Amino acid sequence: MLTFVKLRRLFDEYPKQFWLLLAASFIDGLGGALLFPFFTLYLTARFDIGMVTVGFIFGVFSISSIAGSFVGGALSDRFGRKKMIVFGLIASALITLLMGFAGDIRLFFMAAILVGLFANVGEPARQAMIADILTPQQRAEGYGLMRVVMNLAVTIGPAIGGFMASRSYLSLFIADFIASTITSFIVMFFIRETLPKSIDREKKGELKGMFIGYFEVFRDAVFMIFMIASILEYIVYLQMNTTLSVYLRDVHHVPPQQYGYLISMNALLVVLFQFIVTRKVRPYHPLYVLAFGSILYAIGFGMYGVVGSFGLFVLAMIIITIGEMLIVPIAQAVVARLAPEAMRGRYMAVFGFSWAIPAAVGPLLAGVVMDYWDPDWVWYAAFAISLLAGMIYVALSRKTEKLNTDQLHV
Repeated sequence: MLTFVKLRRLFDEYPKQFWLLLAASFIDGLGGALLFPFFTLYLTARFDIGMVTVGFIFGVFSISSIAGSFVGGALSDRFGRKKMIVFGLIASALITLLMGFAGDIRLFFMAAILVGLFANVGEPARQAMIADILTPQQRAEGYGLMRVVMNLAVTIGPAIGGFMASRSYLSLFIADFIASTITSFIVMFFIRETLPKSIDREKKGELKGMFIGYFEVFRDAVFMIFMIASILEYIVYLQMNTTLSVYLRDVHHVPPQQYGYLISMNALLVVLFQFIVTRKVRPYHPLYVLAFGSILYAIGFGMYGVVGSFGLFVLAMIIITIGEMLIVPIAQAVVARLAPEAMRGRYMAVFGFSWAIPAAVGPLLAGVVMDYWDPDWVWYAAFAISLLAGMIYVALSRKTEKLNTDQLHV
């Protein structure tokens, strides 16, 4: 555990702007953590829809988020990180509030499209801002610290959200609106712009050129192979926050409160051990670390298809969490290293597709299995997909050695 002296040393090790960004992200993350884990339960209860329809809504939401991330990544390299973060926060806060008052599934559906678009406009800028602020040696641990902060929000959020949801789902939407609004003011007034000064107006180019620049990202073979593995990884991971709650409720009769305990435990473990784990694996090639994390995903998610007691559900979540602590910050640091400074926002935007594409197809496919086949097959498939992702990471590590990409070491 970290003592006060170690915490003080850690605080001094990183710039104050980084800690301000973490504080703002915590507030925003807390609002989302109150709402998102109960989103599937809310939709099925309020609108009396099946899991296929829920999966379709998540899919459309994710497609719109891809568009938002695509636009936001280019604009953050052109106009700066700060403006895009603030715009995304304010716009998504207003539309989230609208979703809470929507009494018709069609209105909710339209609001979900807009939330996906605006909520993700600022995310590439936020990830690029971390890379701008920190040195290459600090980035893996910096992204790890961001995960600690975000998971601290998730540790607190679901427990509070479960209590609020039992009385009023609308209160969750209002709380998320307030959190995003507060975050936007912190970013607006206390965090400075971090777009590197070396990217002058001539390098930024015209706006059309910024979007054309995405072709360079998609021509980066190493990065695109990495993206394929990441997409497979997150198809599996997202089941934890979408399919798992309904699966445990309908198949094993686990109440929402106990599901909330699982999610809170996952977040608490990240809070306690993420930074330590990130430092421990720093000497190793990151792609091997990612491959090992994939194996842990395969074991943890696969267990849900073969065990039936809550104690073993807890063990499965612990295994998943260890894999998560290995995968997420290391993957972000790899992307920051692969991205040229002038294209950092666009690389981060494309990497965001590794979350958005799985969110578009993962819950929908899982919903089909849940509604029409044996629900256990969701977890059998998760086992196989995770192993495939791990094999790609191992193969890519050999390819990068041939290409002499020693810069991948973080």
